[in-house]
Amino acid sequence: MRQRNAVLGARPAQGIQVIAVSGGKGGTGKTTVSVNLATALAAAGRRVLLLDGDLGLANVDVLLGLTPAGTLEQVLQGKRRLEEIVVRSADGVSVIPAASGVARMAQLPPRELAAIVQAFSSLPGDYDTLLIDTAAGLGDAVLAFCQAAQHQLLVIRNEPASLTDAYALIKTLSQERKLRRFRVLVNMARAGSEPQQLFRRLQRVADRFLDVTLDYAGDIPDDESVARAVRAQRSVLAAFPGGPAARAYRQLASATQHWPVPPESVAGMQFFIERLLARPPARLQVIK
Repeated sequence: MRQRNAVLGARPAQGIQVIAVSGGKGGTGKTTVSVNLATALAAAGRRVLLLDGDLGLANVDVLLGLTPAGTLEQVLQGKRRLEEIVVRSADGVSVIPAASGVARMAQLPPRELAAIVQAFSSLPGDYDTLLIDTAAGLGDAVLAFCQAAQHQLLVIRNEPASLTDAYALIKTLSQERKLRRFRVLVNMARAGSEPQQLFRRLQRVADRFLDVTLDYAGDIPDDESVARAVRAQRSVLAAFPGGPAARAYRQLASATQHWPVPPESVAGMQFFIERLLARPPARLQVIK
């Protein structure tokens, strides 16, 4: 364990790094990124909690071959406590599973979303990293989870709809939630300069129309082993540890060590809870 910790370096025990993984649209491989980044961090000695933030169409547990004893829907109904549904993957990642195929969970009103979040305050476990795999789109839960996180990891790929939807998410989060910094990861990238060129296309538009800063977080290569690992319901790091994608995820995990944790993080999980429950600025609504 000491050797693995040395890869990333040790964080203060009381601190927690919160990373929201989002993608604007579906199909960018956002959940695959969340699962494999969490696995890479756990392999490096981090104590990782992965929250499936796609509350109505959850699939983190499916990608890891897990069989949860319960879901967030049951926590909301008062049938289970949050700690009872946490399931641990073979790679050492603790997962909070959401419901799948439950439309109501995808459209939770603020009061019920707050009830789930408050359950975090009693969650045992000395975690130092919380990863949130958010849903696609611009739903209230997506915006709330991103608002609460310290770091926004935006996953894009080389297709027009991905860039358009990524820009829409950045615009919404910057204007409605006052977020100013986003880290962009290019997924399914081909070799050469394509990833950097794709990032710069998004950066140019954002620089022109928005008051935000975009940072290049790197890229995950278009590697067939990722699809094979998904079919096997395993992380690519476990199934194909020597492949290009596995190496890229280890590099990304190492890079997150240099992402700053704000001073408020000494409050641990409570910092995340307070940020998540903070009310966004009021916005005007058109009455028809």
